[in-house]
Formats: sequence, C-alpha cells, structure tokens
Amino acid sequence: MRLRICTWNVNSVRLRAEQAARFVAEQAPDVLCLQEIKCQEAEFPRGAFEEMGLPHIRIAGQKGWHGVAIASRHPIEDAPKLAVCREGHARVVGVKVAGVEIQNFYIPAGGDIPDRAENPKFDHKLDFFEKLTAEMATRDPAAPLAIVGDLNVAPGEYDVWSHRQMLKTVSHTPPEIAAMAALKTSLGFTDIVREAIPDPEKLFSWWSYRAADFRASNRGLRLDHIWISPGLREAAFRLGAAAARVHDDVREWERPSDHAPVSADFVV
Repeated sequence: MRLRICTWNVNSVRLRAEQAARFVAEQAPDVLCLQEIKCQEAEFPRGAFEEMGLPHIRIAGQKGWHGVAIASRHPIEDAPKLAVCREGHARVVGVKVAGVEIQNFYIPAGGDIPDRAENPKFDHKLDFFEKLTAEMATRDPAAPLAIVGDLNVAPGEYDVWSHRQMLKTVSHTPPEIAAMAALKTSLGFTDIVREAIPDPEKLFSWWSYRAADFRASNRGLRLDHIWISPGLREAAFRLGAAAARVHDDVREWERPSDHAPVSADFVV
C-alpha cells in the first residue's frame, strides 16, 4: 500500500481549511501533519477534514498559539507521548498508521538572539532538541518511524538562501545545526527529502511574508522536514528511488501560509 505522508505549517487551520481541502484533492495525502493550527481541540474544523477524506484525527491544541494535528485517511492507533517541551506547549502529537509511527513536531522558533544565556527562547529550542535526541537514542532503529514537521532549522548550506549571511541568524546558526545533527545521529535518521533532491540544489519550504514576490527574491529556508528511521528506509526506496518533494506552488495560492507543504511516499 502507498502511504503518502505530508507535513504543513498552515499558520491557522481555521483560516486555511479551504486551502487544505484543495491540497488534499490535488495531492491525495494519506496522512496530513499540521503545525501552528492555532486553536484548541474543540475548535478544530473536523467536519472539513472528514469531507476531505481524512476522518481519523488526533489533535494537540492550544488557545491562539502553536498546536499540532494529524489527519489520516486510514485508522490511527496510539503512539508514545513525548514529553520534550519543557514549557508544556502543544508542540508534538503522534500516531501510528499502517504500522508506521509518525511524530509531528512544531519546534520553537527560538527568538532573535542565538545565545542560550541571553535568550530563553533560544535555550528552550535547544533544550527541545536535546530532550528529543535523548528520547530517540532509546528507540529501536528497526522500528518504522517518521519524525516530521516544522523543525525550525535549515541545516544545510543549500537549505538557506545565503549560507554566509544566515550563519548568525536563528534557524541556521552553528548551535542549531549541531543540535539537529545530533538528533539525526541518535537513531540514524534519513532526511528523505534530501535523498530525493540532493545537494547542491537549493531547496526551501518557507518564505517571509515581507517579500512582495517570494519567487523573485527567493530568500527562503528549508524548515520543514520528513526524517525516517532505518526501519522505514526499505518502504521509502521500495520502488527504487525516494519520492519526496516540497509543494512550493501552494505558497503562491491566495492568502497562503508562509510555509509550503512537504510530502514523501512509502510502500508499506
């Protein structure tokens, strides 16, 4: 069976339910992982997602801020709940679908100053990575697992519009890149999107609203990720090559999120 997993920071699910419906109709995801839903569980537009054909829903909501959700075409089972956010924000939700554990994250952006002592938000971001890395180090690499979402770090030279200019800007600083590398090593994760679209091709999933024409300026960052455990690699490469992409055309739609969806296909 084909399992298409998509991740998308929608920047308010109630504002973008129609866009979500269009995306689902065009791309047919089996599992849609959302970040920054910006609503509590009771406010989530369940009916709209049921009409899209994604009736199995798990939500971690929060009033006005943060919030994550997973909507699935297939039945969902419980997955381990991860206590990785010291502030108690709604930043992680997990499920199992067709035997695959999917953990969906909205990792803190980290504020403006890349210094743990001066900036509690940056410290929280690195603490989140450290707690998640410690958790993943306890996992069985052979178990099929995907960690997805807005991880709020663009790790590579070709994941930012200017590697040199961004090294002092939160999202691409050396401490963040090191924290993400440690997480990747913890379970031997594969960055499946970069397997499908390798360096040195520039690849972004976020563009600031400040740009009048995001394509013309193209000052983007690849903040949204799908990583897989060794136990999911076979499913990712069963047809011979990784099938993953950034749906940057969605950023062109009317009243878009500043993030574009990212998808990857598996045969499970």
